Amino acid sequence: MNSHILSLLVFIPILGALVTLAYQQFKPKSVNGNNDNGNAHKWIAAVTTGLQLLLAAWLYIQYIPTAGIQFVEQASWIPQFNIEYYLGVDGLSLPMVLLTALLSFIGVVSSWNIKKSTLGYFTMLLLLDTGMMGVFVSLDFFLFYIFWEVMLLPMYFLIGIWGGPQRQYAAIKFFLYTLFGSVFMLLAMLGLYFYSDPHTFNLITLIQTASSINATIWGMDVRILIWVALFIGFAIKVPIVPLHTWLPLAHVEAPTAVSVILAGVLLKMGTYGLLRINYPILPDLVHWFAWFLALLGVINIIWGALNAIAQIDLKKMVAYSSVSHMGYVLLGMAAVISENPAGAQAGLNGALMQMFNHGTITAMLFLLVGVVYERAHHRYIFYPDDYKDKKLAGTRAFGGLGAKVPIYSAFVALAFFAGLGLPALSGFISEVMCFIGGFSVFRTLTIIGTLGILLNAIYFLRAYNHVFMGPLNSAYDDLTDMTKREIFILVPLAILVILFGVYPAPLLDMIAPTMGHLIDIIQNAGAYVGMM
Repeated sequence: MNSHILSLLVFIPILGALVTLAYQQFKPKSVNGNNDNGNAHKWIAAVTTGLQLLLAAWLYIQYIPTAGIQFVEQASWIPQFNIEYYLGVDGLSLPMVLLTALLSFIGVVSSWNIKKSTLGYFTMLLLLDTGMMGVFVSLDFFLFYIFWEVMLLPMYFLIGIWGGPQRQYAAIKFFLYTLFGSVFMLLAMLGLYFYSDPHTFNLITLIQTASSINATIWGMDVRILIWVALFIGFAIKVPIVPLHTWLPLAHVEAPTAVSVILAGVLLKMGTYGLLRINYPILPDLVHWFAWFLALLGVINIIWGALNAIAQIDLKKMVAYSSVSHMGYVLLGMAAVISENPAGAQAGLNGALMQMFNHGTITAMLFLLVGVVYERAHHRYIFYPDDYKDKKLAGTRAFGGLGAKVPIYSAFVALAFFAGLGLPALSGFISEVMCFIGGFSVFRTLTIIGTLGILLNAIYFLRAYNHVFMGPLNSAYDDLTDMTKREIFILVPLAILVILFGVYPAPLLDMIAPTMGHLIDIIQNAGAYVGMM
């Protein structure tokens, strides 16, 4: 099974989608003429993603951190253009594979209350799962790009059909922004193919040959143009300010499970793409762009946090917090050029750990917002000025929920404190490592970036105070606590948040050798740049 485990991980969701469609087609009609298969669709999706999660766990057990790329599957696909079906995992991709499998399963189970067009909804979720998993295991750029584009369509429909009141506008904005970035990725991919010798999309081969590209377009170095084009494509997905404006609206309008996957997995594809493609293929240019990347990271940290403070909608607050927390990843990534080996290692390890830890924390946050929305049918911290009941405009929307729903309050407290970086929770260790790396090379920027810790505490504690503290709002006297299903999907995330806060070694040991190899590639390229 090991020789084909990555193909199974990628295509099991497709098989699940086909089973769902076949079941819908051939199941006999009920007595009243209706074919009510909603529960069947849910169970097929749950079993499919559950099996994928078990395979991902088996992959982790079998993985040897010091052995480089493993579980390789390589075959000629389109030989006329040297395109390969090339899959593999290393310490960079394996954490993302585990995160994708976990959040896909959780996304399915958290969607159990979906009633509208369940066939289409769960089929789209499974297609999205395949696209995400394919991105993280592809080692051929052409294959990587196909999986990257596969994600667009299901996400567009999941937001546009099952989203909120402004779902169509949010879906179109998401689609156009991402497609705009994909155009730049396509141009960069073609540039690497045609200017490299031999012409190839193989990412491992490109690492060895792309540095020898010597050509200009419009008087500009082709390699710089390729790096910038790739950066734009990945920056939109992160998203990096000012290319972030699609994100808050997409989150607010998306169903809960889609928000979980969007923040937990899709945002990480931007930084993953930079680490997988930009960094090793054009490592010398990392030295030219690192300061700019650190600057953008700090802007993300501060700008996202300030916007989060200004929000009165819990879901929008969490969306802007994601913009802020992805800034830590960018700062840690920029530290790869540090002349202090410990600083470079801390920065890059911290960046990848933050990608994983933020995925689990933000998944908890969006799931918890979804829990209260299902009961109260709103997510307001304060009622907006244009609220239908003018007497309530500007007043607390909740208040005092801590005593009414203690289990829910405890989970929210854990997620909020993990988000603001409380020691002994996973967000703290990864953020501190990003700061250690950043301080070793960008001291002023890092000092400014640490203000994000204070700003994070402001919006999380403010929200918790107004929603859970004080007297209970009488409108919610009948509010019920979390169900067993809701607890079931949150407990694994809570365990990971606590485990990697107290004992981060399992995650760090998995990623450190690969990050060390990437640092060596970039540091050696830096030595070459210094001699020019």
